[in-house]
Amino acid sequence: MTVLRSNFEPGTSRWATRRAQWRALGLTDEDMVKPKIAIVNSSSQLAICFSHLDEIARRAKRAIERAGGVAFEVRTAAPSDFITSAGHRGGYILSARDLITNDIEVAVEGALLDGMLCLASCDKTAPGQLMAAGRLNIPTVIVGCGYQPSGSYRGRHCDIEDVFLAAGHLANGQLTLPELTGMSENAVLGPGVCAGLGTANTMHVACEALGMSLPGTTPVRANSQPMWQAVEQAAGRIVEMVAEDLRPRDILTPDAFANAVMTVLAVSGSINSVKHLQAVAAEAECDADVYGLFERLAGQVPLLTAIRPNGDHSIEEFEDAGGARAVMIQLGGLLRTGAPTMTGATVGENLSGVAVADEEIIRPASRPLGRRPTIVLIRGSLAPAGGIVKLAVADDRRLEFSGPAVVYDSPDQALAAVRGGEVSGGEVVVLRGQGPTGSPGMGMASQLVFALDGAGLTGQVAVVTDGQLSGLVNKGIVVGEVSPEAAAGGPLALVKTGDQISIDVAARTADLAVPADELEERRRSLAARPPSPERGWLSIYQRLVGPLPAGAVLTGPGRPPDGAP
Repeated sequence: MTVLRSNFEPGTSRWATRRAQWRALGLTDEDMVKPKIAIVNSSSQLAICFSHLDEIARRAKRAIERAGGVAFEVRTAAPSDFITSAGHRGGYILSARDLITNDIEVAVEGALLDGMLCLASCDKTAPGQLMAAGRLNIPTVIVGCGYQPSGSYRGRHCDIEDVFLAAGHLANGQLTLPELTGMSENAVLGPGVCAGLGTANTMHVACEALGMSLPGTTPVRANSQPMWQAVEQAAGRIVEMVAEDLRPRDILTPDAFANAVMTVLAVSGSINSVKHLQAVAAEAECDADVYGLFERLAGQVPLLTAIRPNGDHSIEEFEDAGGARAVMIQLGGLLRTGAPTMTGATVGENLSGVAVADEEIIRPASRPLGRRPTIVLIRGSLAPAGGIVKLAVADDRRLEFSGPAVVYDSPDQALAAVRGGEVSGGEVVVLRGQGPTGSPGMGMASQLVFALDGAGLTGQVAVVTDGQLSGLVNKGIVVGEVSPEAAAGGPLALVKTGDQISIDVAARTADLAVPADELEERRRSLAARPPSPERGWLSIYQRLVGPLPAGAVLTGPGRPPDGAP
């Protein structure tokens, strides 16, 4: 029988005071010795993505009690990209991922609870919860809490990403304010994460591919019967996992990360999953080089599905075809089927006997949609530690671009230049100072990309930035998340307007055509960075965040100062 860490010796001070507190909450002496499960609820009334989680938490609590456990709901930060990005140049978005991890540590580790049932919703909740699971290493199940229903406008499909993209066309007269208003009124029809394979649904799928979520539960319609069944099953399973002492580090192995990377590549998922999966590996102290996996596996993994906005199929069709589990089945011999999972069985055992419901939506590996990777890791003299390009599924554009740089040090400056007609075809638009340290918190560069599209410059210019891009799809050749970032002294900090930049996506290179001796002279002449004006959480994040290739996790004692995983 597993000894529960939440139980203290009767008669001790810790036992007596805890008993007094919990008896006042209505717990019985019988409850005191049961497995104590944290229901991690990243809930908020600020955004529709979280608006259904409180009811999920209530039902999960009852299900855990029926399974023989005691449930305690704990809350964390709940960032929404479209809401929480308004302040401090979007710095609270990526940084909130690590805040979620630390929120969980304080509540769960402080109370020495025995297991966690994590309710995953918007983009940063799933990675933050996975990171906490890896760090605390107590039995954990991640529950994907579903995607929102989207609508239509003037006879065409309309979701939140359509609204985001359309806003870039308004300033250039291609869309009217009433049209944009109409789209925004019809894009979201209920609770859940953004429809389509953005970061949220990608990370929910990645949780299943890692073995940290129940097989066959991602993606899922929010508040649907399958979602409620998954909640019930996960609540029962977490109590069993505590008894079995099945922990995240038993599951989060190098093979598990390889499976997650292959699944993300096969569905053309969000590029944000790269840094998130690397962060999970770092917190789990797993020797998995996720960036290296994306580089090595990109040429081997076929593209098996094309879900909006990457293709014509809806997220509902993807779910109905079998979702993550069906993709893993179709990957066949590429998958590491011996990897353990939270069910207690291996990946191969979980997939045994399961059929793909629609092989036109989720193709077999022998009949893929394509073999060219849509998530491409770029290196070169401009991005020695890497950058990422996201390509559309059906993309036959020229994948090379050379031109003079035009450099901007803030999104506002770059957007003003686009709107003022100062950016011309043939140029490489450089937006820097947006990395985890420089922003701080990693600024969003997608507004610039969409503004360039609205100005009719897609395909005529390229973009290079150390900022974060939309997890869905980008327009034109866009190299994002360049590392080292400019604020860390990376080559991006040395670029001047007029410098020649060459990008070759097929060759996976991005180079700055400036002699090494001149770059060294520029480096010596760089002015020292002024003291940061940030205070509060962002100042802490700025001082402690590591580099992107290590997952941009917070550094500290026991972790190498360069942030290496």
